[in-house]
Amino acid sequence: MSIVTRFAPSPTGYLHLGHACSALIAWRRARAAGGRFLLRIEDIDPARCRPEFARAIEEDLAWLGLDWDGPVRVQSAHLPEYRAVLQALEARGLLYPCFCTRADIQREILEAAAAPHAPDGSAMYPGTCRHLSGAERVRRIDAGERYALRLDMARALACVTGPLTFEEEGEGAIPCAPERFGDVVLARKDAPASYHLCVTHDDAVQGVTLVTRGEDLKPATDLHRLLQALMGFPPPRYAHHPLLTDAMGRRLAKRDQAMTLRSLREQGATPAEIQRRGWLDITP
Repeated sequence: MSIVTRFAPSPTGYLHLGHACSALIAWRRARAAGGRFLLRIEDIDPARCRPEFARAIEEDLAWLGLDWDGPVRVQSAHLPEYRAVLQALEARGLLYPCFCTRADIQREILEAAAAPHAPDGSAMYPGTCRHLSGAERVRRIDAGERYALRLDMARALACVTGPLTFEEEGEGAIPCAPERFGDVVLARKDAPASYHLCVTHDDAVQGVTLVTRGEDLKPATDLHRLLQALMGFPPPRYAHHPLLTDAMGRRLAKRDQAMTLRSLREQGATPAEIQRRGWLDITP
């Protein structure tokens, strides 16, 4: 089977050196194996994503010397596909509307005096709206209340037969514990589908066989494997790599303007220097 990798940035800022490393790893893995390297623009969040950053991503990758196979997949052009996935989950009783605001959730957590936390450190949703009756849900939706769609984690896990694992290069099969995330949001009014839903769907429809990405996303793989199992998506293999950090040991972020590819290019850096620097910094 031919290897298919992908680089899937969000256009919320200019690419920095860490992004270049991630793209290079995926590109080199595909090219070394005679496979395909895909570019995907994950612009599902209209409040943060901007067209000029999407254009800059392609320009910066081309300057770096990276090419990709086929057209660029832009998530905002595929909203009906994500809605179809949500409808399929909803038809199985695996989603429920959540009317809680962030303030409501925080108040519930404070009243409980303690709350478990998801792998990303955020407090886990206490399930306030999970127990609303069907009539109450319809009444509030008809009244125009804003709501998000949450995955009923307990029901979802009950639909999965056998243990969930994902295949990590160098480590083999790793057991998954998606329940650590609680009832995650899969859609809300300002973001019609979540990152977790879109990335699992897109990897499947694009035929991605190897997901190379930063180790900060490794915990989320548990949740992605659950969604893949629920929807019958073929699971890819995974290779999570170390993150680049600054001199203080902090992970690079888009706010680090001095480390963007554009800034480095303006300072006279060449593509060869960027490739060499990023690769050496991230490879043990």
